[in-house]
Amino acid sequence: MALLVVGIGDCKVSSNPSDVLITHALGSCIAILLYDPMARVAGLLHFMLPESSLDADRAGRLPFLFADTGIPLLLERARQFGAVQSRVVILAAGGAQMLVPGGTFNIGLRNYQAMQQALAKAGIRVHKEDIGGISWRTVSIDVADGHVQLRQPGSAERTLRAQGGPCHP
Repeated sequence: MALLVVGIGDCKVSSNPSDVLITHALGSCIAILLYDPMARVAGLLHFMLPESSLDADRAGRLPFLFADTGIPLLLERARQFGAVQSRVVILAAGGAQMLVPGGTFNIGLRNYQAMQQALAKAGIRVHKEDIGGISWRTVSIDVADGHVQLRQPGSAERTLRAQGGPCHP
């Protein structure tokens, strides 16, 4: 098994059934987990900020850092690996309020709203999400079967299941 770590502002896509994609310590950041059960293609994007217009120069260098530029690139990379957009299952995790609850910046909520907009623009819905709260999350997706594991402090690791998706029993 190869463990492919996705850092902040990074994205990985794989069709190798021995790979597991993982990202650690999502706070206000959001992870988009993508899986095509027919092509057996998995992708994971870990974005930190909602809109590339916040820093266009930085977005040019680091497009995966932002929801509005990272999500379309994730979808394009998945297509390059053989994923078909109408079959992809999308799960999302993160978007916690890590600083002052109800604070001015509320990056977690803004990231969530930007994610919803970018996916709606692409005509894709989120099948399952674990968003908000005040603690970090670590998530992984197994390329072989789309199995998604989620871990938070003080809780047992659990499976994030999508109705009709890759983890549906």
